Amino acid sequence: MTVSLRAPAPLARAALALAVSLTLAGCAATASREPVTISLVAMNDFHGNLEPSRYVPANPDGSKAPAIRAGGAEAVAAALQAWRKEDKDLLFVSSGDLVGASPAMSSLWADEPTIEAMNMLDLRVSAVGNHEFDAGRKELLRQQNGGCDSPRPAKACQMARNYGGAKFTYLAANVVDKATGKPFIPAFRIEEVKGIKVGLVGVVLEDTRSVVMASGIAGLEFGDEAAAINRAVPDMRRQGADVIVALVHQGGSTPENPMTPGCSQLKGPIVDIVRRLDPSIRLVITGHTHQGYLCKVDGRTVTQASSYGHLLTRIHMSVQKGAGSVGEIKVENVLMKAGDYPADEKMAAFMAQLKDSSRAALTRPVARLASAPVLRKQNEAGEAPLGSLIADAVLAATRNVGAVIGFMNEGGIRKDLEAGEGNIAAFGQAQAVLPFGNTLVVMDLSGAQIRALLERQWNKDGSMGSMLQVSNGFSYTWDARRPVGSRVTAITLNGKPLEDGKTYRIVANNFLAEGGDNFPEFGKGSKRLETGLLDLDAFTDHLRAIEGEGAALAPAAPRIIKVQ
Repeated sequence: MTVSLRAPAPLARAALALAVSLTLAGCAATASREPVTISLVAMNDFHGNLEPSRYVPANPDGSKAPAIRAGGAEAVAAALQAWRKEDKDLLFVSSGDLVGASPAMSSLWADEPTIEAMNMLDLRVSAVGNHEFDAGRKELLRQQNGGCDSPRPAKACQMARNYGGAKFTYLAANVVDKATGKPFIPAFRIEEVKGIKVGLVGVVLEDTRSVVMASGIAGLEFGDEAAAINRAVPDMRRQGADVIVALVHQGGSTPENPMTPGCSQLKGPIVDIVRRLDPSIRLVITGHTHQGYLCKVDGRTVTQASSYGHLLTRIHMSVQKGAGSVGEIKVENVLMKAGDYPADEKMAAFMAQLKDSSRAALTRPVARLASAPVLRKQNEAGEAPLGSLIADAVLAATRNVGAVIGFMNEGGIRKDLEAGEGNIAAFGQAQAVLPFGNTLVVMDLSGAQIRALLERQWNKDGSMGSMLQVSNGFSYTWDARRPVGSRVTAITLNGKPLEDGKTYRIVANNFLAEGGDNFPEFGKGSKRLETGLLDLDAFTDHLRAIEGEGAALAPAAPRIIKVQ
């Protein structure tokens, strides 16, 4: 008797089908576990710099190269256009201060041109920076949502009558509305890229309240950055986030080359924040300190791209779907220089139109002067009416953060302050005086350091060199008959002698603050606050505030006194 071991045909086919399906399922499971590369590009602290501005690159050895013009919307647009041809799913993100303390071409129009440029660049999210609060929470919400109900009615909706708001999302996990106990804008946003859900969470520095007007943030509470990010992680996971990226508007500094990955000497508030983050967060994109770096902190990648669009950070992150596992993270900072990539024609056209509109706006009146012109020519002691006026202006703009003395370098004053009919100065005439777009830096100096920097105003041969202009209430006497290095005989502040061992809060533009014009003492200042406030804005605000009060006249009493 013969027994057949072959299964009936229908059963055999079912078994075969099951085997094939299990094999395919296994292949699919394996494929789903294949790492996916996510491409991100990050910027920070753009501050409305739609046009290129001065940037000092770093040489490979860390020394400073000659200054160049870099950044601007057209250079950024060209780079992004080229990189999206390599990866159409590229995510463009920001870690704050897109606007605020902006040059005239953006600030003239309540920063709406910058928001529109970011829309054109397909920015997806931005952490809120402290400067987004410069005009208050109401204006921040208007910039996000659109409309014309603004605390700056003379600027809002003047470029276009139908301002539609930001297409990207501002994030602030640590800014809570006291009335509701919840974030007053979203804490995070999830973007799906190549089947991977990327959670993007943003925070601003906890100390924002100390650097913005209290009235603009009334009703808001600023919390610990790391704690707020960590609180958001479970919610992002519940919404399916495979990987989480932190956008932090706080930073640090390092002496290492900003273009070299793997820096290990990062210092500043960001280090503690990073160390306290949820272990799953492997990438932290930072801002606020206007530095460039590509660092490692406790195994995490921490980046910053300088400021004003001078650099962009390119990031390639390997992610395994489902497992939430982040593999290799490659980062590089790339210089944004005109002509390095083919032009983005739409952005070029937008900028051309904006420049035409802005040229007309530059003729708008600022203030009526008591007399004109206000001269930058110095008297025999080294004091100039225009220099004194600017020093007063920068002090007035920063008294709210503790400044008591204002300094201005004579080389930064490029023209006399002219005026038109009726002694009315136009915005363009004020801008001609201060054309560099310098920002104001507040710092602490000892009386001895102030004395030392004043002594550096004379050349080795005894002739007058670069003379600092000083604010009202501060004065000093110098004697040309004494040797260089010991010419200053007396210094007073509000009628009282300056004490060598006492600390004074001073303000100067960022050029001086870096030790420019051979004044290294400024570079040694402590408790530095990069306000981001433009010297030009401080100047025009001051002209309006003192309109008709003799702004164009020499100070009633000399501030710099030469012994005869």
